[in-house]
Amino acid sequence: MDLIPAPVAVEGLAPDGFLLDRSTTLYAAPGTETTERWLRSMVGPALGLQLVPGDERARNSVALRIDDALEPEAYRLGVRSQGIEIRGGSAAGVFWGAQTLRQLLGPDAFRRAPVHSNKKWVIPFTDIEDGPRFPWRGMMLDVARHFLPKDDVLRYLDLLAAHKLNVFHFHLTDDQGWRIEIKRYPRLTEVGSWRSRTKHGHRASELWDETPHGGYYTQDDIREIVAYATERHIRVVPEIDIPGHSQAAIAAYPELGNTDVIDTTTLSVWDTWGINANVLAPTDNTLRFFEGVLEEVLELFPAATSPFIHIGGDECRKDQWKESPAAQARIDEFGLANEDELQSWVIRHFDTWLTARGRRLIGWDEILEGGLPAGAAVSSWRGYRGGVTAAEAGHDVVMCPEQHVYLDHRQGGGPDEPMPIGFIRTLEDVYRFEPVPAGLSEEAVHHILGTQANVWTEVMQNRSRVDYQVFPRLAAFAEVAWSPLPASADRDFTEFERRMTVHYARLDALGVDYRPPSGPLPRQQRPGVLGRPLEGPSTNV
Repeated sequence: MDLIPAPVAVEGLAPDGFLLDRSTTLYAAPGTETTERWLRSMVGPALGLQLVPGDERARNSVALRIDDALEPEAYRLGVRSQGIEIRGGSAAGVFWGAQTLRQLLGPDAFRRAPVHSNKKWVIPFTDIEDGPRFPWRGMMLDVARHFLPKDDVLRYLDLLAAHKLNVFHFHLTDDQGWRIEIKRYPRLTEVGSWRSRTKHGHRASELWDETPHGGYYTQDDIREIVAYATERHIRVVPEIDIPGHSQAAIAAYPELGNTDVIDTTTLSVWDTWGINANVLAPTDNTLRFFEGVLEEVLELFPAATSPFIHIGGDECRKDQWKESPAAQARIDEFGLANEDELQSWVIRHFDTWLTARGRRLIGWDEILEGGLPAGAAVSSWRGYRGGVTAAEAGHDVVMCPEQHVYLDHRQGGGPDEPMPIGFIRTLEDVYRFEPVPAGLSEEAVHHILGTQANVWTEVMQNRSRVDYQVFPRLAAFAEVAWSPLPASADRDFTEFERRMTVHYARLDALGVDYRPPSGPLPRQQRPGVLGRPLEGPSTNV
């Protein structure tokens, strides 16, 4: 059986099977409506079948039911001569079972219309019991460095769902662009969503794309994205990056910057890459401004879909704060030891603010520096160390170490790899990633919420480039996040590769522009565009 991610248990696989045909009905018990709608809208058209509503006791049917005896995201899928039954511990569990059903139907079930008018849709008789290892199985998509239109975001939600990934971390703001409409601050998108040109390749490249780049999501776009994710049982984590990575916001509203150090009215949306010295001023005005931003963010991302709000907190250079009389006065006012504690003070302010509104703050592991609020969670990106420190201190952690699951890092060492960034991270490397490091105390292990892969788009100008960097590695990552795999060295990568042979056909049907196992196609190469390849083994910290 060629399922990805691999299920917990498969029994009774038989050569005979159940035939779905034009008389096959679909019964959806109360609570399974999202899967009912998805099967009719996404799978039915590929099969050329209507899957009309059926009776609970009907034969020749697909039946969807909630089973409270199962864990919330677990499911059981049974195929018998009289039909197919999917039982889930919740609506989400039923939905994940439907993803498995689609894979059992074959790659053509991933198309938008039938390609063979006389094809027989036969599923082998079998019983599958399955459920996820981690409750947080995510992907972060950076739309600030290079904007992706709304339809591309919706497409990625479908791709996450197809791999049983249930968290979409939506990186909406950075130095290079502000991508979400905030009605009380219109210049954030009027000014902050556009840059006049863009560095082409790594920041050391001499090449520039002189085409203005930008775009943003209207508030109705955001509502649509959130609703689309909710239908697919995907939580959305919006990220508003503070206090660093904020030049786009400062370009729109110069008073947000350290005006006692530089003339912030001269700043524009940043057109290159790297760590920027222009950070937010730690003033009351800045706090009130971003409270206003977050008020609108909370309305657009309801708590049921977005219990966590990401505030960034990474790579905040302190150069300007060290020179700023206003920042130094704030340090003195609150008896802080240094600029790290000043950043911690900003983070604590928004932790308190979000907690009072029923949300949880999460940030990159730099928020540990200077002290972390009790309820805050950590995205451990610089390695395992930050996550270990946070988990042992009682904080929830999402493991996403760049040495393992930064999908902007290159996939091979050949000269044709497009705009190669970072260390080589092959499909096998990702498959052997272990989110829970050895040596954690039992209590700390319980604070590992899960894991996510991160996609930074400095050198990904469009959907095709994102596809190339993300796939096929996201399939390996999905299995790591979902399946109860053995220790890293004991994982059967040869067997995974065998299953990937079928999965490539699914990706082809979905129109994913993945990196072929043999290397980039000629049209996927970017000759002459400078990257930043790092040689040797990556440091595992």
